[in-house]
Amino acid sequence: MKTIKSIFTVLSIAIIAIAVMSMVSAQPKKGKAWEIPAKYKDMKSAVKTSDASVKAGEALYKKNCASCHGKMGLGDGTKAKTLETFPGDFTSTAFQGQSDGTIFYQTKFGRNEMPKYDKKIEDTDIWNMVNYLRTLKK
Repeated sequence: MKTIKSIFTVLSIAIIAIAVMSMVSAQPKKGKAWEIPAKYKDMKSAVKTSDASVKAGEALYKKNCASCHGKMGLGDGTKAKTLETFPGDFTSTAFQGQSDGTIFYQTKFGRNEMPKYDKKIEDTDIWNMVNYLRTLKK
């Protein structure tokens, strides 16, 4: 009886360990830091923040970004689990601390799993999305 308890305990621990490891490995990893060209680093939005700009940016975000980045920008969209890297939390201090130009650059030119919107969305509308993303602060 003591041997059966020991075997059961060892098997239980092994099953729990495997379950935890599979959950951890299923989490997308954080992507490498972006290399942003100098001309974008200190760039300010070319579109003044207004209700109309934020509303336009929100509509574009919902259409083009929410499936990966999530409805509230937390990186938990329906496609996020299929990505190799975490799409990012737009509400985080780290994201919000980036310059407007940095966010514009990332959206316009993309990289790896992040598509580029260079020829898909006009610059004015990308700026509208930047203005919307600024409203997602925690």
